[in-house]
Amino acid sequence: MIKILKNLSPYKWIVLGVIALVFAQSMAELFLPTLMADIIDNGVVQGNIPYIWRIGGWMLLVSALGAMAAVFASYYSAKAAMGLGRDLRQKVFKHVGQFSLQEFDEVGTASLITRTTNDITQVQQVVIMMLRMVISAPVMLVGGLILAISKDARLSLVIIGAMPVLAVSILLILKYGIPLFQQVQKQLDGLNLVVRENLTGIRVIRAFNRETEEKARLQKANRELADVSIKVNKIMAFLMPVMMLVMNMTVVAVIWFGGIRISNGAMQIGDLMAFIQYVMMIMFALVMASFMFVMIPRAAVSAKRINEVLEMQPAFKDDGTEKADRERGTLEFDHVTFYYPGASEPALSDISFTAKPGETTALIGGTGSGKSTLVNLVPRFYEVTSGTIRVNGVDIRKAPQQEIRSKIGFVPQKSILFTGTIADNIRFGKQDASQSELDQAASIAQAQEFINRMEGGYTAEIEQGGSNLSGGQKQRLSIARALIRKPDLYIFDDSFSALDFKTDAKLRKALKNETKNATVLLVAQRVSTVVDADRILVLEKGRVVGMGTHDELLESNEVYREIALSQLSEEEIA
Repeated sequence: MIKILKNLSPYKWIVLGVIALVFAQSMAELFLPTLMADIIDNGVVQGNIPYIWRIGGWMLLVSALGAMAAVFASYYSAKAAMGLGRDLRQKVFKHVGQFSLQEFDEVGTASLITRTTNDITQVQQVVIMMLRMVISAPVMLVGGLILAISKDARLSLVIIGAMPVLAVSILLILKYGIPLFQQVQKQLDGLNLVVRENLTGIRVIRAFNRETEEKARLQKANRELADVSIKVNKIMAFLMPVMMLVMNMTVVAVIWFGGIRISNGAMQIGDLMAFIQYVMMIMFALVMASFMFVMIPRAAVSAKRINEVLEMQPAFKDDGTEKADRERGTLEFDHVTFYYPGASEPALSDISFTAKPGETTALIGGTGSGKSTLVNLVPRFYEVTSGTIRVNGVDIRKAPQQEIRSKIGFVPQKSILFTGTIADNIRFGKQDASQSELDQAASIAQAQEFINRMEGGYTAEIEQGGSNLSGGQKQRLSIARALIRKPDLYIFDDSFSALDFKTDAKLRKALKNETKNATVLLVAQRVSTVVDADRILVLEKGRVVGMGTHDELLESNEVYREIALSQLSEEEIA
């Protein structure tokens, strides 16, 4: 929690101002009972009306000053807390942006969303309370005790006797409540995960009539969160009744013993009324402190989760300085082996090949053979375990990640589009692209036809995730986005799977002219897509089990021949 609070340093003057305002407010509240006692003892009892008006005026002035201090303290404490939340979200987002896919896999997207939203909100709320109560509660407690003792030292023994009972009660409740706060946040992570999967996978859920099962899954996650929340709130629910009971019993005792002391002439009525006010202030200070004890542990759990993200270092650092322009358009894998974190077997083993400008290198193999893993290593989404990958003749670990990725036009297996216009999505590859460049990229990607049919053309809005487009349309826009940056290396990770054979053939023909000075790395499931490749790598269980042209592999490689026979007839192969 302390590490998070250090982020308040830009607001130090605001924080100091809030502390001063809260102190002024507390002092005003402490002064009012003394003035009230003075009015009763010297004004009301003696019938001195002018004195009542004069001291009453002072009470109004002190009350007004206290109220103004309270208003400004609330405003500036909220300003500091909201500023802290904004800065933390920016800091977390910027830090997460440096993560490799390994860190995303480790933490989980749902948990990162919860930590960036709910956890930071918890910290914001507790900072507001701390700025108001951390100063107010001690001042009210200590000031109330001093002034109560000054009114009647013997009667103050009642307060001293009640405080240990209250303190023990609070500590017992917190002992059982605090461990549950962490469970609440974990269950919230789980609920967010289920909701996110249901919303993003709604088409699949409906297609397979899984609504009932998914509702049950959501109910289970929701019930688990509710059960833990109810459990913790049941424990915390004892807090207020216990404090009110102790507070009221203390007031009763003060009135009882105070009445005896008044009858004995040891105390005045005004002093007793002021004493009761100070008792209420002392107890209220303890109530505020108990609320802090409730909020701080929960916020501490949230702060810990935020710090876990901020302290998590990427699996590899971007410390390269070389420029990736030594051999334009070349890609080389030199005995590359890769293990996923925690895996006992490699996802890729001893992969070696070289691709040059004007060449198309295709990857083919069964599901789980390592095709997507291989292409994800090129933009350095993951770090190779051993071996070297060179782009433009430079080891990708010795060049900045931004430098390497600027040389690559990447089309992922799952087409990802962003809210905005079609033009915005294509310009994601090149922000300053002209209209003619948009037209050219869309034409090569075979997207021009459906773009022209849409209302507004390039200005047509794309909904979240491209939900108003078909799978083939999304793939073609993703391809146009890669084409517009005219990179040295194109990576197509099974990017033609949603296209019909006619569109696929037209697209590959158009790509030949566009990529004649660049290297193309192509992942495909269809043999027809890779048949014209200059080099085909056949992958099986993370190893290269064949390399050559389509004709060479048909003759010499059994794995490739099996794949070809499963898709093409003997006549087509011949």
